[in-house]
Amino acid sequence: MAFELTDQHIQDYHTLGFTVFQRIIPASLLTQLRREADKGRQWGREKRGAQVQRIQPIGAYDLDLKPFMELAQLPEMIQALETILTPDHWYGKKREDPLLQTGILYEPEQRPYCTVWHRDWRDNMRGLDVEVWQERSQELGLFNQVNCSLYEDTSLWVVPGSHLRRDLPGEIRRFPERPIPGPEYGDTESYESLERIGLEYCRSMPGSFRAHLDPGDFMLYRNSLWHMGNYSPSRKRATIHDYIGSPDYDAWMDAPPMSEHGRV
Repeated sequence: MAFELTDQHIQDYHTLGFTVFQRIIPASLLTQLRREADKGRQWGREKRGAQVQRIQPIGAYDLDLKPFMELAQLPEMIQALETILTPDHWYGKKREDPLLQTGILYEPEQRPYCTVWHRDWRDNMRGLDVEVWQERSQELGLFNQVNCSLYEDTSLWVVPGSHLRRDLPGEIRRFPERPIPGPEYGDTESYESLERIGLEYCRSMPGSFRAHLDPGDFMLYRNSLWHMGNYSPSRKRATIHDYIGSPDYDAWMDAPPMSEHGRV
């Protein structure tokens, strides 16, 4: 069945901070994207080691970019983005070069691990003026991005609705310090213990929710949400990761508001 945008997609995005376009990638295109993504996994590990979590931009690797450009130009996807956001939004960082910063996210080869819980820019951009970020965090022209799964992907955790507000007391109690700490692995070497520690870290955030993407799903989400990734070698992953651009986001990324009082 062909993908069809519904009112539920629109409502979910504006209330939860994410929505999923299920099976929007045609099967024939999915085959081509998997082929190139699997090449990228091999080359990424050769260049950056077994634990590499992403390659970005894909143009830096010897991949056939035609399937990725076909994805960037899918009419159903473009129409859905323009309906949920505005006609002034586009797929990719730059309208004239949609694959400029396209990445692919992978599973680690050897050890499970997590990123930290965070809100993009506020928690991972040293020196950012966080008050300006807070004031603008709900603007629709800013902070939209994509995970497009080529295999089943349950790596992304979010706190639904957190893009609409400041941190709640429980979130502040959980992470009172900056930089935000990751899981406490200590000297743990057991594969199963590493998995368990990571999962407990995911669940330690009040209101945490694990997103579930099937092959060919396209998840549009606000990166001002609380979110994180939890990865295991046992779960094969190849998920295309990209920006949703706009004139406002162009301006923000070209000159983010910096302050000596900013924090990470």
